[in-house]
Parts: sequence; structure tokens; C-alpha cells
Amino acid sequence: MSGMNRRTFLASAAAAGAATRLPQVAVQAAKTPPMRRVLTLVYDKSMGMMRAVERLVP
Repeated sequence: MSGMNRRTFLASAAAAGAATRLPQVAVQAAKTPPMRRVLTLVYDKSMGMMRAVERLVP
């Protein structure tokens, strides 16, 4: 694995962590009542551009 750098290591570690928690999230999502996703655009002064903010509303 000579092509492994910091970015690929972090990406693979995040993917492995997500794969282990995915079944737990799926079971928990099935038990909760359906929720709506509200997408709002806000201006972020630090980035100097619009940013999307997503909220879950019951």
C-alpha cells in the first residue's frame, strides 16, 4: 500500500466506522416516527458564500 496517504487513511477509517454502525442506525430509524427534512440556505460569513442547512422536523 504505497499509495496510502493521510486522506485515504481517514476516508477508509470513516467508511469502516460507518459500516459497523449502519445496522444500528437502520434499526433505530425504523422505530422512530417519520420526519420531514427541511433544507434551508443560509449565508456563511466565514466562507463568504451560501451554505445548505438540513433539519429534521417531526
